[in-house]
Amino acid sequence: MTPAEVLQLAKEKGARQVDVRFSDIPGLQHHISYPISEFSESSFVDGFGIDGSSIRGWAAINESDMLLIPDPNTAFMDPFMETPTLVMIGDVRDPITRQNYERDPRWIAQKAELYLKNSGVGDTALFGAEAEFFIFDNIRFDQNAHSGFYFIDAEEGRWNSGRKENNLGYRPRYKEGYFPVPPTDHYQDLRAEMVNVMEGCGLVIECHHHEVASAGQCEIDQRFNTLLKSADNMTIYKYVVRNVANKAGKTVTFMPKPIFGDAGSGMHVHQSLWKGDKALFAGDGYAGLSQMALYYVGGLLKHARALSAIIAPTTNSYKRLVPGYEAPVNLAYSRRNRSAACRIPMYSASPKAKRVEFRPPDPSCNPYLGFSAMLMAGLDGILNKIEPGEPLDKDIYDLSPEEMKSVPSMPGSLEEALDCLEDDHQFLLKGDVFTEELIETFIEYKRRAEADAVRLRPHPWEFALYYDI
Repeated sequence: MTPAEVLQLAKEKGARQVDVRFSDIPGLQHHISYPISEFSESSFVDGFGIDGSSIRGWAAINESDMLLIPDPNTAFMDPFMETPTLVMIGDVRDPITRQNYERDPRWIAQKAELYLKNSGVGDTALFGAEAEFFIFDNIRFDQNAHSGFYFIDAEEGRWNSGRKENNLGYRPRYKEGYFPVPPTDHYQDLRAEMVNVMEGCGLVIECHHHEVASAGQCEIDQRFNTLLKSADNMTIYKYVVRNVANKAGKTVTFMPKPIFGDAGSGMHVHQSLWKGDKALFAGDGYAGLSQMALYYVGGLLKHARALSAIIAPTTNSYKRLVPGYEAPVNLAYSRRNRSAACRIPMYSASPKAKRVEFRPPDPSCNPYLGFSAMLMAGLDGILNKIEPGEPLDKDIYDLSPEEMKSVPSMPGSLEEALDCLEDDHQFLLKGDVFTEELIETFIEYKRRAEADAVRLRPHPWEFALYYDI
């Protein structure tokens, strides 16, 4: 939409507030609202002043004045606010130079798309992400100097099968929650409501279903879009899922591994490159891939251990990425093997459907940073003709110990992933997409605020293991 069309939309819908949103480096979305009287066509040029000093990973207090420029192409009416509110995602700029702020994740995604065009490889990167989540009825957690706990409850949780009061059964068994019909699937109607609201916000939804785990694990699949638009859409997706659940008296988490002993939540990311209307990943190679696509896979696999810090960026991510539990930790590619990091979907023979699915990411990642980093790794593979090696089409559990030694794997912890990113990030600096300063800031923040913070605290299971030692 043009600015004029956005103003017309606001008038037609009776908007009383304008809400402009942006993301911090870890991926949490923030917002600031203005009366509609403060909004005009000049707002798309002059922007709105904001204080960036309290945003994680952003400027120090002496350089905290920022401009937030709304993007008219992201406009939609908020489906949850009682006061009619027009929502837009904004770009952050320096108020003095008027240049885009280098730590704004959305700007990094825009630069990644520009780098693709300037590379001559293609002009469009399409991304389709499948973010899984859990729907709980109650969540309690706390940590202090002398205690620490978490407590999850979900009506659908298998652990409630022995409950005495108001127990009607029909709960998925652990790791057997894939595709059951209601009443075992408790959330068909709730997901359908989420889909309806998403479509009203402009998202295109392909399907939704219950996922593998007990306790309300679900997935709603969006249609692919350009890298930037897909990242924008993921922020809207999370916003809608959380708020529809909240209105129903439920709570949603995108944590990768909230339930011990059951499946974790991933965010498999489908990717392809195009030049005009030509699908560049279709060819006559393995699984119908072009040589360019195989090089792209080669880049993803070569840099996967460094990528892990960005696409699986929490300590909890490595409770999901555990070898031997069907997790996509094996740095290989396959058209069948879902334990391989790269899978080549074979549902359609159409060249337009040919794509690569990268399976290690999880929904705790910042989509702007994650999608951009994966594109940069894939482009590095293409530009440097990195061969992906032989495909891993065997059952991973049938491989001998000698064969398994030849298959590298994802890091086993956030600390290890950050070390890998520290050692291997030159591919991210190409075209100034990521900056050295941003990567240093990201690593320092993740080490101090997350990895070290978790490492320094006693774990409840340590008491079970060691209290009587």
